Amino acid sequence: MPWLGLGVFQVEDGEAVAASVEEAIVQGYRHIDTAAVYENEEGVGKGIRRGMERAGVTRDELFITSKLWNADQGYERALEAYRESTARLGLDQLDLYLIHWPVENKFTESWRALEDLYKEEKVGAIGVSNFQIHHLETLLQTAEIVPAINQVERHPRLVQTELYKYLTEKNIHPVAWAPLAQGGIFNEPVLVGMAESLGKTMAQVVLKWHLQTGWAAIPKSVKKHRIYENTDLYDFELNEEQVKTINEMDQHRRVGPDPDNFDF
Repeated sequence: MPWLGLGVFQVEDGEAVAASVEEAIVQGYRHIDTAAVYENEEGVGKGIRRGMERAGVTRDELFITSKLWNADQGYERALEAYRESTARLGLDQLDLYLIHWPVENKFTESWRALEDLYKEEKVGAIGVSNFQIHHLETLLQTAEIVPAINQVERHPRLVQTELYKYLTEKNIHPVAWAPLAQGGIFNEPVLVGMAESLGKTMAQVVLKWHLQTGWAAIPKSVKKHRIYENTDLYDFELNEEQVKTINEMDQHRRVGPDPDNFDF
């Protein structure tokens, strides 16, 4: 799985998301992350096909992720939902399929369905999203396969230190959604100064922080120059003091729902 991917949450289906995905692939992205509930899988599929043609890449060079929505959880429905997602995307299979949220009394049965998809080689890898430590502990009591990844909200105001430690102990790779706090950190004086000193944008500084601290990230953008900037991360490094400074911005503050208290 490429550590940097394109997220498409809240990007409208049709030309908007197709153009974004197409441009990302042309700019060098190889990881595209969507979900059934985003209602844009068809557009993502169009963008994938157009991007592959323009960039001259093949399907096996891409890494495509989608997610099982809450209303589709449970064993049989999860199997159907996977088939529906791949059909909308126009793909034979996904590289990664995630349980989107830990729906109480359902996610263990959903996981059994994902395990069967994996055993039957219908999906490249399986994982979870928005799982807290106690959700993972419950899942691992009955799971035959340890989730490959856990995709959760993570940014400088929600550093997720304890969860990261647990995931690394279990060999579950962490992936950050809302890695830029949906733009909510761009007026932070500490980050402004750091970006100016490095000659980089604040988004580039924060995305580099994710990568250097062991997290993959899936920033969202529909703007061509932002799509490029978000991958231009490999000609600079943050020093230990800069990483420490960003870590210390942690306020345990979310921009999205709380996995322990959601009702959808």
